[in-house]
Amino acid sequence: MQPDHDIRNRLMIARLPAMPQILIKLIELLQTDDAGIPELASLIAQDAGMTGKILAVANSSAYQRHQRSVGLEGALLALGTDMIKTLVISESVYQTFSSFPHSGGSDLRAFWKHALGAAVVARETARLMEYAQVEEAYLAGLLHNVGRLALLATAPREYATNFMARDDENLCAVEQRTLQITHTEAGAWLIERWHLDSFLADSVLYHHEPAARLESAHPLIRIVRLAHLLIHHPDQPDLVAGAAALCGIADEALDKIMQSAARQVRQSADYLGIDLTGADDVVPPPAALPVDPVQQRLQEEVRNMMLVSEMGQAIARQQGESSMLEAMTRSARVLFDFATAIILLENPTGQALVGTATGEHQQRLAALAIPLNKSSIVAGAAVERRVTLATHGVQPLGIAEEQLFRILGTESIVCLPLVTGGRCLGVLIGGVAAWQLPLLHKRERFLQAFGNQAASALETALAERGQARRQLAHVADEYREASRRVVHEVNNPLSIIKNYLSVLDAKLARREPVVSEMSILNEEIDRVGQLIGSLADLQPTDTGRVTNIARVVDDVLRLFRATDFIPASVQVMVRMLDEPNEVEGDADMLKQILVNLVKNSVEAMPHGGRIEIANRGHVNRERRLYVELVVADSGPGLAPEVLANLFGAVPSRKEGKHHGLGLSIVHGLVKKLDGLITCRSGRNGTSFEILLPALKEPAPAGMPARLMDSV
Repeated sequence: MQPDHDIRNRLMIARLPAMPQILIKLIELLQTDDAGIPELASLIAQDAGMTGKILAVANSSAYQRHQRSVGLEGALLALGTDMIKTLVISESVYQTFSSFPHSGGSDLRAFWKHALGAAVVARETARLMEYAQVEEAYLAGLLHNVGRLALLATAPREYATNFMARDDENLCAVEQRTLQITHTEAGAWLIERWHLDSFLADSVLYHHEPAARLESAHPLIRIVRLAHLLIHHPDQPDLVAGAAALCGIADEALDKIMQSAARQVRQSADYLGIDLTGADDVVPPPAALPVDPVQQRLQEEVRNMMLVSEMGQAIARQQGESSMLEAMTRSARVLFDFATAIILLENPTGQALVGTATGEHQQRLAALAIPLNKSSIVAGAAVERRVTLATHGVQPLGIAEEQLFRILGTESIVCLPLVTGGRCLGVLIGGVAAWQLPLLHKRERFLQAFGNQAASALETALAERGQARRQLAHVADEYREASRRVVHEVNNPLSIIKNYLSVLDAKLARREPVVSEMSILNEEIDRVGQLIGSLADLQPTDTGRVTNIARVVDDVLRLFRATDFIPASVQVMVRMLDEPNEVEGDADMLKQILVNLVKNSVEAMPHGGRIEIANRGHVNRERRLYVELVVADSGPGLAPEVLANLFGAVPSRKEGKHHGLGLSIVHGLVKKLDGLITCRSGRNGTSFEILLPALKEPAPAGMPARLMDSV
């Protein structure tokens, strides 16, 4: 064969597209397991086309609830991390496919639909196999046939007919015979040019290999082989069954994967602006279901709860009060479309709200104070613990509030009290346009929930700082007291030492034995050392409302059960006792605890399982009566090193889905309820056992308290 007909040589010199930098950076980010919203936003903002795509999807009717368009940060929050990853990967690969030479003159609809189908199937298979990098599996599915595009671009005349042929062993044989290279080899060669630290190239190279050769292959290779067969050869059950067995996937799981594939492929194509009309369907598209307005409202409420929970974790992750306050104002601006936002906190005497020296206008805010004992819009929001909306010129304003309007530079404001445990820590004030007030009024519950979550995170930080200061002051007081005591006590042996030195001096002058005197001096010197040493051993000295548990559990599950946030594969069982069923504490705080724990349990069981919420009755712990509430799941359990630090300081990196940052908030809330929380975890699942203070009344007859030595 002449060199100019050598396809391998042509591939070497062809101007084939390189992988977009945004996709390379995204893969690197995903491999570090640190792809949070801020990191993704920073990455996406570098690509104007990608930013436009994200904004278009977020502002579509599927996500946008109001008429006003959202910005990039709001779009990322609305879409969620998983959807963002899918869009960025799909759009980047679609741009790559579209930039292949000669691709514009070919009908790529069927090609792209098969690529999307393989990507969806690969991702779901990876999840079932618990493969760590599910986005890598999705990308591998998208790229598994990229070699066909490379061959079409390199040899359009020789390969045009084969490009439209079915992807099977016969195609590989024809490619080898006519071009001396298969599309699997061409695809692997192209991906290797992109210098990815991954098995992506291998998964493309071996996606036609028989099951017998892949028994010990890397999981990504087996995943792509199964995805290829399910999409291109669903009519060959023996091949599919062999590949599924390599991945440990049961037949019923395959059926579920394929049933959801069509919807996801159609949705992805719509979001990417790809016309799949006329392309052969992966599976028939499902019929559209009527929208239930009640269901829609419940879904929105639970979605808001999830957003609030995520924001609370993001706020709790900040180090230092200043960073936390800035995170709160930034989150409020994104969630509620505030033009700007500031925070006033209650001063130490509890008599006024004072500005915080953070963000813009630090100097003016630091000198601003609004008395709580005088009638005003901001003070009223704090005292009455309610969200307040106000417009300049409509209500009478004091001087301080006039200053606030000038600082914010808007015609209207939203006063959001930061309430936790019945106490108002301060007020977050957002500046908005007047036309936004009706929309914000409808979202008042969402606003209040955000304020409560932010206040909870803030109070935990303030309490820890205050506790440290109190402990330091207490130790200083004890040290001063101990110092006075030591000074007094040391005088005794010092006086003895002084006297014996005189005796010793006289005896030495007379050359008399001084053995006994030296012994006494040694003892008194040791005594002085012990007294002084005792200063280093100081330790700090030891220094409602009624909530119906069943009602709170029912309230939380009512919202979850009515939406898709608990999948059908997860069974929820509730075991409540008639008595005891009431505890001392705030119902909203208990609700926040349950929302976080149930959410963590669902995320711990992506393939389904069981969640049990149970009231186990009275428990006597250290002569105090509690009611034990348990939230347990049948998930895979936690590693010992994770369990050991479960309620510690919030980490900067996620260790797993089942103990996300929300557990530090849960721990803080339980402490505020004057309760206790422990966690048990093993292969059979994880359970959180919460002890809540029982009402101070005797247990009902027939319901004896259960003694417990340890939890």
